[in-house]
Amino acid sequence: MVEPVKIGFALTGSFCTFDKVMQELEKLAEKYDVSVIMSKAASSTDTRFGTAESFIKKAERISGKAVIHEISAAEPIGPKKLFDALVIAPCTGNTLAKLACGITDTPPTMAAKAHLRNERPLIIAPSTNDGLGANAKNIGLLLNTTNIYFVPFGQDDPINKHKSLVADFTRIGPAVEDALKGRQLQPILL
Repeated sequence: MVEPVKIGFALTGSFCTFDKVMQELEKLAEKYDVSVIMSKAASSTDTRFGTAESFIKKAERISGKAVIHEISAAEPIGPKKLFDALVIAPCTGNTLAKLACGITDTPPTMAAKAHLRNERPLIIAPSTNDGLGANAKNIGLLLNTTNIYFVPFGQDDPINKHKSLVADFTRIGPAVEDALKGRQLQPILL
């Protein structure tokens, strides 16, 4: 019997994208064995887009597993080789910066660090208002890092938010498929 492909799926605090991201999480869960990781902000902040509890319950319903929302629970991801690939969607500018600088002070960044030690793919779906500003250098650094792949992204509102970037979340599935084969889904820039 063939083992199912195991995907980690980490959510960070770009709350306005959670509904779109959850739709893609459902699609991944139809094909892969999915586990969900949430940042402290994502797992504890109620916003106009929904309550933290409602998103946790939805993620647990989709994955069939408890959400990982503690750094200590994310650390074993590496030593136990829990995932074949790890997705961070949405990936905020804060998380992008932490990944670029090797900071592991949230469950998603610890999951990424632990996962990357196994030289397995990390797929990033950015959602940040400063992607063409303060975080441009971090995106550039991560684009040039082995085993890191991006979900194609572009400006979401170039008139009103000149420096904002967001991934096309509907392309998470294809980005995962390509990353599992060691390829970056193209084009990266939309």
